[in-house]
Amino acid sequence: MTQQQLERIQETLRTLGLGAWLLYNFRDSNPIASRMLGIPAGGHQTRRWAYLIPADGTPRGIGHRIEPHISALMIGDVRQYSSHAEFRDGLEWLAEGHDVVAMEYSPGNAVPVVSRVDAGTIELVRSLGVGVITSADLIAHLEARLTDEQIASARRAGAAVREIVTDAFRAIRDRVAGGTRCTEFDVQQFMLAEFARRGLVTDHAPNCSVGPNSANPHYEPTENGAAEIHAGDFVLIDLWAREDVEGSIYGDITWVGYVGESIPARCAEVFAVVRDARDAALNRVRGAFSRGERVTGAELDDAARDVIAAAGYGSCFTHRTGHSITTELHGAGANLDNFETMDTRTILSATSFSIEPGIYLPGEFGIRSELDVVIDANGAVMATSEPLQREVVAIMALQ
Repeated sequence: MTQQQLERIQETLRTLGLGAWLLYNFRDSNPIASRMLGIPAGGHQTRRWAYLIPADGTPRGIGHRIEPHISALMIGDVRQYSSHAEFRDGLEWLAEGHDVVAMEYSPGNAVPVVSRVDAGTIELVRSLGVGVITSADLIAHLEARLTDEQIASARRAGAAVREIVTDAFRAIRDRVAGGTRCTEFDVQQFMLAEFARRGLVTDHAPNCSVGPNSANPHYEPTENGAAEIHAGDFVLIDLWAREDVEGSIYGDITWVGYVGESIPARCAEVFAVVRDARDAALNRVRGAFSRGERVTGAELDDAARDVIAAAGYGSCFTHRTGHSITTELHGAGANLDNFETMDTRTILSATSFSIEPGIYLPGEFGIRSELDVVIDANGAVMATSEPLQREVVAIMALQ
């Protein structure tokens, strides 16, 4: 941990009215703690360690005697231990003077991405007479908020993937019109080539799914297991990438099209419901920030889900509405979720997240419409991939 990082954490603790943060880790069971202390991915840590950062004052840490390289990363007063009794005594010393500490814990496991500390350790801390509250909002402030340059990179990435998805539909048009065999895998490889040409990188390959495959939200084509694309097929394309620069932010969108010159009524009807649900969540966050109101990820999920449920497709929307986006595709901020989990964390300024409701009809097709929202430090709410999709793309009619 650097002095600058420590000062930022303490300032955030004071802003949120938290007295102290107790980081705990065992064999990288808590990667949040590893990142905060500055342990590199895959760093050697086989024993328990803990580090208490107060809002004011000097931090305290305990590390095992056979792993002094962990203790060396701790700024402040540090003790070493070997036995379980020493470890317990060390925890008591860390928490001395604090009635409550924040830890990577989520009551009722409502936000699983924050639940990194095991129940036994929470019990141990509480046995010392110390209350434990969630560090969820603290983590979001520290890891999900973006700099001005990161916001600019998110906007560039959003614009780039928006161009690539249209180019991918045109590639389908050209191959189908020319009688050339075209598979989901071919479209995926086309997008990867476009990423490379534009200096973009991704954590894993984008998706193209056709017909019934599009009703599987996490379908992935493979070279030997991809469906062919023909005239009259429904096509879903989901792609995500960021600039190949340290600290850059992902763009992540999903568009749908039909291999024809006009759209079947059934596809158009279902898409309109998904589009309206997407826009309901977007309008809800824009309205909240324009009025200076607090809004949560759960509330944005409800805004989209209510539209789909009212249209009679509630049981066909089988996942959360969106996720935090940072340098990681699924970031540490609030997710748009009151369905899979109950994410009541506040949507913060200087953050990014996806809005991606969907309706999935097994055996027919699935429609998801995804955009990315970036909120700048002043609370301006932007969709990075505008113009947004308003109707199913008639692929064979593209210019």
